[in-house]
This record gives sequence, C-alpha cells and structure tokens, in this order.
Amino acid sequence: MPENPVSVGRPTPVTAATVTQRPSGMPVHKYRPYDAVEIPGRTWPDHRITTAPRWLSTDLRDGNQALIDPMSPARKREMFDLLVRMGYKEIEVGFPSSGATDFEFVRSIIEEGAIPEDVTISVLTQAREELIERTVESLRGAHRATVHLYNATAPVFRRVVFRGSREQVKQIAVDGTRLVVEYADKILGEETVFGFQYSPEIFTDTELDFALEVCEGVMDVWQPETGREIILNLPATVERSTPSTHADRFEWMSRNLSRREFVCLSVHPHNDRGTAVAAAELALMAGADRIEGCLFGQGERTGNVDLVTLGMNLFSQGVDPQIDFSQIDEVRRTAEYCTQMEVHPRHPYAGDLVYTAFSGSHQDAIKKGFEAMAETAAAEGTTVDDIEWAVPYLPIDPKDVGRSYEAVIRVNSQSGKGGIAYVLKNDHKLDLPRRMQIEFSRIIQTKTDAEGGEVTPQEIWSVFRDEYLPTPDNAWGRITLRSTQTSTTSEGTDALTVEAVVDGTETVLTGTGNGPISAFFDALGGAGVDARLLDYTEHTMSEGASAQAASYIECVIDGKVLWGIGIDANTTRASIKAVVSAVNRAYRR
Repeated sequence: MPENPVSVGRPTPVTAATVTQRPSGMPVHKYRPYDAVEIPGRTWPDHRITTAPRWLSTDLRDGNQALIDPMSPARKREMFDLLVRMGYKEIEVGFPSSGATDFEFVRSIIEEGAIPEDVTISVLTQAREELIERTVESLRGAHRATVHLYNATAPVFRRVVFRGSREQVKQIAVDGTRLVVEYADKILGEETVFGFQYSPEIFTDTELDFALEVCEGVMDVWQPETGREIILNLPATVERSTPSTHADRFEWMSRNLSRREFVCLSVHPHNDRGTAVAAAELALMAGADRIEGCLFGQGERTGNVDLVTLGMNLFSQGVDPQIDFSQIDEVRRTAEYCTQMEVHPRHPYAGDLVYTAFSGSHQDAIKKGFEAMAETAAAEGTTVDDIEWAVPYLPIDPKDVGRSYEAVIRVNSQSGKGGIAYVLKNDHKLDLPRRMQIEFSRIIQTKTDAEGGEVTPQEIWSVFRDEYLPTPDNAWGRITLRSTQTSTTSEGTDALTVEAVVDGTETVLTGTGNGPISAFFDALGGAGVDARLLDYTEHTMSEGASAQAASYIECVIDGKVLWGIGIDANTTRASIKAVVSAVNRAYRR
C-alpha cells in the first residue's frame, strides 16, 4: 500500500511554486516607475460621484488635430451643432492662431449666431504675444468665451525644449496671462462674458510643488474672486500612472491651492495606459470640478478621455449626466461622419454589438431577466420603465439610448448573421453593412422559427430578393421606378425628376436637394412619404466598364427604421432604387 494513495496516478496539483514566469527580454531598464504622492489621510477613496461634473468637449480642437483628415468647415459645424443639441455648455472650438481655417470657423459660428447664449466657447493659445492677440481677436462679439492658455512645465521640456529654469518657465505662464488680460480689455466689449483657463501642460510629469507654484503665479495676475472664476486644467497629456496616483495628485493640488473656492479644477486625461475613464472618475472623487474630453475617446495617440462612456457610466448609476444620449446611434453616426473614424462595434454603450449576447447561457439569462422585470412590474401595478432595471448582462436598458430589443432577445439571429452575410457576398457579390446584416438575419430567423430545419443558400437568396428586390415577376410596393433625370439649379443644388408608378398611377416626382439622394427624399414628400436618411453606403459588384453598383440605404420612414438596396450600373440610379426598396418595404408591412 503506498504511503500517499490519494496522489497515485494523478497529476501534480498546480501551485504558485510550479508556475514560473520567465523574463521577457524587453529593455525594461529604459523606463522608471511613476512617483508616488505623499498625501496623509487621503479622502478620495471614500467619496462617490453623485452629481454630474461640468463638461467641456474638445472634439473640435484636440479631437480634430488628431485626425488623418481634419474636419472640413461643414463637418466642424455638424459636430458643433451635435454637441449643442446634446447639451454641452462648454465647447473648445479651435486654435484660431494656428491658421486661417480655425480662425474663420470661430468667426463663422459667432457671426452666424450659431452659439446659444448659455454656451461658452473656448479657444486655445500658446503663451506668445502675437498668438494671444490673434486668439482674442477671433472672439470679438461672442456672448461667452474663454481663452485657454498653456505652456509645458515638465522637467524634460524645461531641459530639452526650452533649456530654461523653473523660474523662466513660470514667467512664460505669468507673462502670457498678463497679455491675455490686456488684449481682452482692449479688444472685447462688455457684451462678452470673458473667462480664463490655464494649463500647466504635461502636468502628469511636472513636480507637484512646481505645478502649484506656476498656478499660483498665474492666479496672482488673474486675481480670481467672487464672479471672477479661473479654470485650472491639469492635463494628463501623457498618461503615466495608475488612476489612483492620478487621484492623489488632484487631491494634493485641491488641498494646497489658495483661493480654491474661486478655482474650477479641470481634468484632461489621455488614454496612453488605457485607464483614462478611471483616471477621470477618480479625479472627480479627489476634487476635480470639470472634465475635458471627446466623444468616443477621439484624440491624439490613444485618445482623449471618452465623454460618452463617462456620461453613460453616471447614467447607469442613477446620476443624470445632464447630457442627452437618448439617441446614441445618431450621435455615433454623426461623430463617424465628422471624424471619418469608425466607432468600434464593442465600444461601451454605443457599439453595434454591446447589447448582443452570442452565448446560449447569456441568452437564457437575459430572456429570464426580461420576464422577471415584466412580472415584477405587473405585481406592482406599474410599467417596466418605473421599476429598477435588473437584467443580467445588460447594465442599462438599451431602449433608453434608442436601441431596440430585437438584437438582444433574438440573439440567435445574431449568431447566424455571419454565415448569411458570407453567402450573399460569396455567391452574389453583395457586401451588406453590419446593421443590414442584423436586420436580414432576423428575417431569416423568423423563417427558421416558422419552418424549422436548415436554410440553404438558394433559400437565403430567394428570401433576400423577395424582401428587398421586387422584380416584374414579383412586383410589390407602392412605387415602381421608371426613369430618372438630374440637373443643377441656378442656386447650385441638384434637381431631380423621377417618372414612376405610384399606387398604380403613372406619376412624375420632382425635388431638389444637396445631391440626388437628398433631392429624391424631397420628391417623396410630394407623394406623402415621410422619409429621412440615416446611413448610406455603396460598392461595385465587379470590375470593368459594365460593372454594376450596389447601394444600401438606411432610412426612417413614417417612424420605422428600414434598409433598402438598389442594384444598377448607374450609381445614382442604384441609390434611388435603394430608397424605393426601403419605402416599399415600409408600406408592405
């Protein structure tokens, strides 16, 4: 009999002693750890965020300068209008001394009356006299405006860039502040409520005592008091430490600043370590009053902190973010158009896939969660919207951000969309947009639910044609397209004439707009069709002069969101066919 019969024939258990990590061989000696902050009796770990901070969007400045293709004036205006609609009251709109484009954009939104009176615009400048004068000049006539002055204060900049002492670097900030005051008094009238913001750039690498010294020198010039706030922004230009150390630095500054009651302490995290959201939240707990960031984390290198995630994190905890995210897909689409950058499908709260479960156990838990919510609401004699949200795997109700439940409770259809999309692309050269894939996969799922069994590629194509592509042999819908003709009006817009059969009657539809698609939507209004474009994409289906184009249109038609597809050798006609497809589907149901 062996002494230890339990271990006979069995593998050795894994313990810490049997798991050995090997050195990576990477040059770790080149880097030093971040400095800890000596802060006795720190209080921030016991704090909770119970109210929304002040928000500043820097999409039009920090976000724009990070783009491969910076925004055109039209895209800038679209972004500005979106931020205003969402409820942002402080918006950094540019760096007007950097060139004519930013200067003229600032002038345009002031002169065209695009800025609501309760919105403060902010503009950035370096601490050089000619740049400060140009910056203040851009604000002439604004209702509410802030000049944001910055200079780098970190040791590596003092040593390598400026080759100056601490006192010399501090003097740059002090002199710059004095010049801002002088030019604001000289250029701006009483109609402008004028504010001032200062940033000791690269705060995360600056010695705390020196950052404090520079900020105090700046305040000595500005003289903050009741009714004369100063914004001190402490930027994590490069994220260097854990969020907890970032919070320690903010609590230290908040404790040691004089005239603290007249200071708005602002946090501006970047995402170099991937923890910008946590750093911002912990900084709020440590005394920050305001957060600067960009929608969806757009910004230099790894991005600015993500204002969407921060706002929705508050919402998910029952705190009103005071920013409207109720139509988050529209926010995402507009941001993608303005930045020409896609939002990741697994982005928190806004990604295409974040409310979708593929795992069977997850699906079951979500289904039971919805059922339990309904039972609880019925028992309490109220609605699901009036009880506490409690569905497994879903931190918020998708409906609260304008998402439907289909992608959540019909998740099996999600599991099949990849195969369906492959069949259509491989066999028929149709590369469906993701949301159209989701829409069509639900249609296939309905068929499999009703009939059971496997759906063959031939059946998938048959269902697709019947759903999106009426033919003379399979005619359906209110509208049958005959011919189209486009021209340009004297005002430079597009005019469109469409011959079609509408409700069985030969009809001529006319419309104008900024492009043929816009003109067709205008023409549809004459036929009593209330339609609005949400998304549009197209591609060629083959190479060569005779290649056909496939156009995909996502529309809101009489309140229903539907996709349509059009196929034609002419791309304009293909897009119009796609709109007709969506309209016909809306009235077929």
